[in-house]
Amino acid sequence: MQGFTLIELMIAVAVISLLGAVAYPTFMDSIRKSRRSDAFNAISAIQLAQERCRANNAAYCDSITALTTAAPPGLNLPATSANGYYTLTLELVSATGYRVVATPVADRSQAKDGECSRLRATVAAGNIAYGSATAAGAFTEAASNRCWAR
Repeated sequence: MQGFTLIELMIAVAVISLLGAVAYPTFMDSIRKSRRSDAFNAISAIQLAQERCRANNAAYCDSITALTTAAPPGLNLPATSANGYYTLTLELVSATGYRVVATPVADRSQAKDGECSRLRATVAAGNIAYGSATAAGAFTEAASNRCWAR
């Protein structure tokens, strides 16, 4: 009856460790990419609600969560995405446009999503632009933005 030698066992452990070191980051990148859909869905819901608000008022709504009697009222939507990976904010709200930004929650893995950490949609005079940024970087909006690839 023969067994494994210590060298053979160490080689097997080294190969498994090397595969894990290569596969794990790739796996986590794929998970983060799939979780971006949480932000896409939340941004889309806000865009639809904003268009309903604009159809009934002279301007877009300037609050995601509040539902007030003020004109225009709030959107009455949650300020976090459905799965809780992103917080949502409205910026630059006017009669002709707005910007919605999805920022990853700090203690979740989406904060490590590189250039796609923060996502935003800007509506200005009927035109929509999609952008992305690192956790602390400036947004870039281009038609070839890989973060918004479908």
